[in-house]
Amino acid sequence: MVAPSIAPLSADLRGPLLARTDELPFPLDLRRDHTEALHAQLARQIREAVLSGLLPGGTPLPGTRTLARTLGVTRGVVETAYAELLADGTAQSLVGRGTRVRDETPAPAPQVPTGASGVPAWLPVMPPLPVDGPGARPGLDFRVGVTGTATLDRRAWRQAWADAAREEVSGDYADPAGEQRLRAALAAFAGRQRGLGAQAEDLLVTGGTLHALNLIVRALLPPGSRVLMEDPGYRAARQVLLDAGHEVVPVPVDADGLIVNADTPAARLVYVTPSHQFPLGGRMCLPRRLALLEWAARHDALIVEDDYDGEFRYGAPPLPPLAALAAQTGAGGRVLYLGTLSKVLTPSVRTGFVVAAPPLLSRLVRARTLLDFGPPVQVQAALTHLLTGGHVDRHIRRSRRWHAQVRAALTESLNGLDGLAHLGGIEAGLHVCLHLHPAIPARDVAAELAAQGVQVTTLDTYTLGEPPNALLLGHGGLSAAQAAAGGRVIAGAVRRCATRAGLAPYSDA
Repeated sequence: MVAPSIAPLSADLRGPLLARTDELPFPLDLRRDHTEALHAQLARQIREAVLSGLLPGGTPLPGTRTLARTLGVTRGVVETAYAELLADGTAQSLVGRGTRVRDETPAPAPQVPTGASGVPAWLPVMPPLPVDGPGARPGLDFRVGVTGTATLDRRAWRQAWADAAREEVSGDYADPAGEQRLRAALAAFAGRQRGLGAQAEDLLVTGGTLHALNLIVRALLPPGSRVLMEDPGYRAARQVLLDAGHEVVPVPVDADGLIVNADTPAARLVYVTPSHQFPLGGRMCLPRRLALLEWAARHDALIVEDDYDGEFRYGAPPLPPLAALAAQTGAGGRVLYLGTLSKVLTPSVRTGFVVAAPPLLSRLVRARTLLDFGPPVQVQAALTHLLTGGHVDRHIRRSRRWHAQVRAALTESLNGLDGLAHLGGIEAGLHVCLHLHPAIPARDVAAELAAQGVQVTTLDTYTLGEPPNALLLGHGGLSAAQAAAGGRVIAGAVRRCATRAGLAPYSDA
């Protein structure tokens, strides 16, 4: 029934509805100022009475004229409502017997335990999403994963979408692997920017890194597979694997990346970020890369290489992707390379790609077909325009210079913390890791900064073990002036916490 605060259609509606000479055991309450049409209200209320058992099978319904007169509505309202009930099988119309509740209407289902919202009681409780919510937080936001758009060529951006809108609209489904033009453009882009030799036929367009990982889990991993992950590592990727019922085994990392040795257990798959380890920021050295490829061959395992921000390097020569090294050593079929445009352009385009060997790619395309049948064509057309017109490459060059200035301003503002903290992961990417002295708890520093309007992240949720005592400082969405101002506040908070810990006298300098 609708809320009693709404004025009823007429006073007569508060009483029971009469069916011929017998009173029906429920009231009807139609409201003219309700957003639902009158005939829909009437049909719904009768249907609810049938489903609840108030109107058993075979119960006659009043004639349309009688009910219309009783309710103070036109006969057409009742006729339309009855037509709806006849169409969905709630009622039946028999010659000489009028309209009545369908004879075989089942009895009300017995009450069973349900959750508070009426959902099945057996539905498991889901853990909180291990990602930060969208939208800027108040003050200076050092959130990881945010990308700035200050260097985006707005004219080229608008032109790309205008060109996409002018393309002929097809009435057929698109290629679930992605449009051939975009796949070719992305393959060429990965070759120019990352030195990865790939063709359009080797590539699947995805909705980003997590979408790609979900496809991999769906298409390639048997149920209950063991998967190795960097610890600390990408928490959302870890949750994708856990939600799919797989066993996640944490593997420690250091400044040279994932530690692979004789104690590394066997697994079906390993997920790594070798170009800029997330979140600590180191890069996997060549001996470790070769050791990982040897481990994969020995255990017949797959490697997922997440190259989420490999385009942004500052003063250090880029290492080729693990996938390129694997191809040189004859182990290319074991590595699935994940690329994304979220950091290059903006996460709002929701576009990434997977480069994989044909036997793996065909399974991924099959999974994509069953999941959503491919990415939106208009988005693909706009991105193709930006890639083939050289706009993305020019944007990356501008962005690299911009982010280098931001990074320099941040690191300079954090100088002078010798003995209290040091920065890691500064050679690449859009975030750095501020490692703190063991006597300066990262949680305390983060709480003090939040009180001053500076938002940073601790590593508590990025590890399955004891988290490193450090702060993640994402600078992708900041200007150099903002990064410098925030860095000075961070440095002051670290010094104050150090003073309370008895490490050094407090100074704002």
